[in-house]
Amino acid sequence: MSSKPSTKAPSTSTQPSAAYGEGSIRVLKGLEPVKQRPGMYTRTDNPLHIIQEVIDNAADEALAGFGKRIAVTLHTDGSVSVEDDGRGIPFGLHPEEQVPVVEIVFTRLHAGGKFDKGSGGAYSFSGGLHGVGVSVTNALSTRLQVTVARDKQVAQLAFSGGDVIEPVTVRPAASGDRKNGTTVRAWPDAKYFESAELPKAELVHMLRSKAVLMPGVTITLTHEKSGDVQTWLYKGGLRDYLTQTLNTDPIIPLFEGEQYASNSDDNFAEGEGAAWCVAFTEEGSPMRESYVNLIPTVAGGTHEAGLKDGLFNAIKGFIEMHSLLPKGVKLMPDDVFSRASFVLSAKVLDPQFQGQTKERLNSRDALRLVGTFVKPAMELWLNQHVEYGKKLAELVIKQAQARQRAGQKVEKKKGSGVAVLPGKLTDCESRDLSLNEVFLVEGDSAGGSAKMGRNKETQAILPLRGKVLNAWEVDRDLLFKNNEIHDISVAIGVDPHGPNDSPDLSGLRYGKICILSDADVDGSHIQVLLLTLFFRHFPKLIEAGNIYIARPPLFRVDAPARGKKPAAKFYALDEGEQTAILDKLRKEGCREGSWSISRFKGLGEMNAEQLWDTTLNPDTRRLLPVAYGEPGFAATEGSFNKLMGKGEAASRRELMELHGDAVEIDV
Repeated sequence: MSSKPSTKAPSTSTQPSAAYGEGSIRVLKGLEPVKQRPGMYTRTDNPLHIIQEVIDNAADEALAGFGKRIAVTLHTDGSVSVEDDGRGIPFGLHPEEQVPVVEIVFTRLHAGGKFDKGSGGAYSFSGGLHGVGVSVTNALSTRLQVTVARDKQVAQLAFSGGDVIEPVTVRPAASGDRKNGTTVRAWPDAKYFESAELPKAELVHMLRSKAVLMPGVTITLTHEKSGDVQTWLYKGGLRDYLTQTLNTDPIIPLFEGEQYASNSDDNFAEGEGAAWCVAFTEEGSPMRESYVNLIPTVAGGTHEAGLKDGLFNAIKGFIEMHSLLPKGVKLMPDDVFSRASFVLSAKVLDPQFQGQTKERLNSRDALRLVGTFVKPAMELWLNQHVEYGKKLAELVIKQAQARQRAGQKVEKKKGSGVAVLPGKLTDCESRDLSLNEVFLVEGDSAGGSAKMGRNKETQAILPLRGKVLNAWEVDRDLLFKNNEIHDISVAIGVDPHGPNDSPDLSGLRYGKICILSDADVDGSHIQVLLLTLFFRHFPKLIEAGNIYIARPPLFRVDAPARGKKPAAKFYALDEGEQTAILDKLRKEGCREGSWSISRFKGLGEMNAEQLWDTTLNPDTRRLLPVAYGEPGFAATEGSFNKLMGKGEAASRRELMELHGDAVEIDV
C-alpha cells in the first residue's frame, strides 16, 4: 500500500520543534535497559527478587543433582551472600565470545546455561530460563562479587552497577578451600527500590519451601548481626509441609502423589511431571502453593489448572459411579477446588512464564501434563478409600448446592416476561453470572466446532451470519429490524441504551460476552462492527467490563521430536509469534524445515478439540477485556465516528495517508 503526501497545510505554530534526526535514536547496550526500566525485569518494591535470582541458580544446581547445601547470609553492611556446593560457574574463555564465561553470565542479559534443553544440556530442568536473572541482580547492585571453586582452582571477580571493576583472577585451590561451588555476594543499590530492606518473613518462607521441594538439601539462613542461624532440612516432603501450614484439620487424610514421564512416554519429555499433596477442609482459608522447577508461581498458572482438572474429573467420576449426586445438582470444578489446600511442584522441561518475575506459568502443555498424572492417581485413591471418598463427595455436593442456591436468588429478581431466546443460540446450563459466557461466533461452521468443543455448563454459542450491520448511525428504535442485532440483544438479556441512560442490567444472562471471529482481516472487520454496536448501543456493558475479544490462532506449527522433547503442536496468533516459535525450535536443535506450518483460513477449519485448547478453555485461551482507552469515552467516540461514520470519508482518507505505510496488507 502506498502513501500519498498529505495535502494538509503546514503548521503555523510558533513553538520551536525539538530536533529529531538520526542522532536522536539511542541504543541501550549491555545492562543499561535494566537500569533504565528495572520494573520490566524485577520487582522494585524491595530487593528480594534480585536475591532470589541468585538463590534460584544455587537451587538449580541442587535440582540437577550437583549440590546438597545452600547457605544464605544477611551481612551487617546490607549485603547478602549465597553459597552453594554445586559444580561452580565455568570461568574459562567462552569459545565464541573469548570472554570468561563467569563474566558473561553476570553481564549479558540473554546468556546462561539453561537455554540448551537437549540431551547434552547442562540443565534439563531449571527455573532460571530467561537468561536475565543474575545479570539483573548485577545491574541493580552497587557491588557484586563472585567466588568460584572448580577443577582444583578458585576464581574471583567483582562488579559495580553491572560493570567489571575487578577482572577474573585464578589461583590454585588451597587446603582450606571448598572443592566445588559458587559464592555470590551482592550489595543491592537502594536507589532502584522503594525500600532497601529485605522482607525477612518472605525470605524465610521462600527458603523453607525450597527445602521442602528438595528433600535432602540443607538450607541455612545466617543473620550476621544477631548470630542467629536457621536451618531447614526436610525428608518428609510435601506432606509434612502442608500439615504444618494448614490452619484447620482436613476432613479426610491428605492425598499425595508423584509421577514423572519415562523415556517411552510419547506425550511428554522424560522427567516431566509433578509431585503434589492435597488437603480438603470444611472451613478456613485454603493454603495454596505451587512451583515450577522450584520457582514459586504465586499467581498460579496452567499447572494449577491441571491439578484442578485432574481432581475434578476423578471426584466427579467417583460420585457418578456410586450414584451419589442428588437430582438437579450439577457439579463444577470450583465445587471441588474451593475447599482444597495444596502444595504442587511441577517439573517442566521448557517452562513459559508470564513476565520476567515468573509468577505465573503459561505453558499450555502443563495443564495436560499435571491433569494426566493426577486424575488416575486420585481415582485409584478414591476407590481404595471409598468411605473417605463418600465424605469428600458430601462436601463437594454441599458446595454445589450452596452455589446453585445463590444463583437461584439472583434468578428470582429477574422477574418473568423474558423474551423468547433466539433459536440459533446454544445456551449454557448454568445461571451463575460469574461463570457464564456467551461467544458471538462468526459463521455457522465455526459455530458448530464451538458447540462441540465448549463447556456446556458455562459456555453459550451464538453463531452470526455474515458481517453485522454497521450500527453507528442506526436509530435505536430501528435496530431490531436487523435480525442479528435483535438476536444478540435478546440473548444477552439487555436492551439497547445510550451512555447517559440507566439501563436495567438485572436481566443480563452472561458475565462475559466474547467476540469470536477469524484471526484474519475479515475477522478483524467483524470485531470492529460488533465493537461499534456495543460502544454505540450497549456502552454500559463496556463500562461494567462484560465485553471481551477472543483471540484464536492464525497458524499451527507441528514440530518433530527434538532431544528430550516429544513431537508437539504450537499455535501462533500472528506471524510474529510464528517467527518466535521457529526461532525457539532452531535453538532446540530442530533441523530447518523439519516442521510443518498450517494456516487456519477460518475458525471452521479448527476441530472442536483445537478450538477448546486454543480459544475456549479459560486456562489456556487468550481473552482480551474491552475498555475505554486513556483519553476516555469522548475521545473514543471521536475515533469511532471517524472510522465508522458515513460522512467521514475525508477523515478516513487522511488517516490512511498518515498511517498507511504502517499497515501490512493481508491479500
